[in-house]
Amino acid sequence: MLLKFSALVSGLLFGMGMAISGMVDPVNVIGFLDVAGNWDPSLAFVMGGALLVFTPAYHFLIKPKHVPVVANEFCVSSVRKIDNKLLAGAATFGVGWGLAGVCPGPVVSSLSVGNPDTLIFFVAMMLGFSVVNVWQQKQAPQAATQTL
Repeated sequence: MLLKFSALVSGLLFGMGMAISGMVDPVNVIGFLDVAGNWDPSLAFVMGGALLVFTPAYHFLIKPKHVPVVANEFCVSSVRKIDNKLLAGAATFGVGWGLAGVCPGPVVSSLSVGNPDTLIFFVAMMLGFSVVNVWQQKQAPQAATQTL
């Protein structure tokens, strides 16, 4: 219960910060990504402000811990190699973010402003998650038989 509550509070703080800073507006994000044109550095200040708060908190509160506060163990991936799946996912993420000007994380907080384009992006993102999930589940039995 504590894990779910901390996730809720963290998500609410993140969403409020994105909304207050104006970063839920795709125009601001696209302006930041347009380094060769009319560049808008405001997103850099938002990220810098977040780092000013997070960095000391991480070094003094999070890093010294040997066990998580609200879980039984740390969830750390055992995968250490860069493979085609990672590269394809990163490229798809980057192209989607660049074309839409909407990052998947803040898109949820962007729904609060009622922008229909954001809603379309969110629905398409959820559909994409579902399609990839179904595809990966179909691939899993094949991968298991190939390793035998």
